[in-house]
Amino acid sequence: MKIGSYQVDVLRCGEFWLDGGAMFGVVPRVVWERLTPPDASHRIRLQTNCLLIRGGGVAILMDTGVGDKENEAFHERFRVERGGGVPGALQEVGLTPEDITHVVISHLHWDHAGGATRRDEEGKLVPVFPRARYVVQRGEWQDAVAPSDRTRASYMPDNFMPLEEADCLQLVQGETEIAPGVKVFLAPGHNRHMQGIRVESEGETGVFLADLVPTRHHLRLAFIMGYDLYPATTLETKRQLLGSIHAGGWFLFFDHDPEVPVATLQRNERGHYEAIPVTS
Repeated sequence: MKIGSYQVDVLRCGEFWLDGGAMFGVVPRVVWERLTPPDASHRIRLQTNCLLIRGGGVAILMDTGVGDKENEAFHERFRVERGGGVPGALQEVGLTPEDITHVVISHLHWDHAGGATRRDEEGKLVPVFPRARYVVQRGEWQDAVAPSDRTRASYMPDNFMPLEEADCLQLVQGETEIAPGVKVFLAPGHNRHMQGIRVESEGETGVFLADLVPTRHHLRLAFIMGYDLYPATTLETKRQLLGSIHAGGWFLFFDHDPEVPVATLQRNERGHYEAIPVTS
């Protein structure tokens, strides 16, 4: 789709499945299972939707998916169906990893940063996108390199430490413009320093909120993941950002929705936000 002068593509980079109860936190199963039916292991189907933003001499990739470095036990646990990952999705739009100028990583959890690095022919960990600057919030980097006991399983050093070693890491702090009209901004709650991205051009705006609103089913303000470290912050950040998106008629991209990757918002008769899918 076009957002002003920018071409924006949703790259569908593979499915995986996570525990439905964890994805909906305190929401009862009798409610969430009607929205997204679980498998026999109580997991729900998710997609890794990454954004590709092109225009004005830049090709910006937002998030990198799961990647291909993990073992079979990991893939079985999370029912990973990666396919071609980001490189395969780029090929479908006529690009290669060498064409990417910026990689913005919303946060360094394995399902967002796993595809940032790969093993070369000698087994060395190297960046997948060799010409790109990798844009990460400074606070998120600090949390990832010194994780707590609760967050340690989400941060896998092989996904991000090679970026520092390759001198392609760009640490930013708060809202930062990385190309004309393309800004990253803090969207805390899931963790302290998660970032989203906003594309503004010629009167149109699109926003990617990463795990703040992972699927259209999480548009309800109180539908908050059990994974979120700061659920009260998630609630207030959602209230603010979804209000702006609705009022502005902006496009909203969902990072994990397997069926509706982009939508606009409307309010229903009960005042809750609902997604109106955008098909082109």
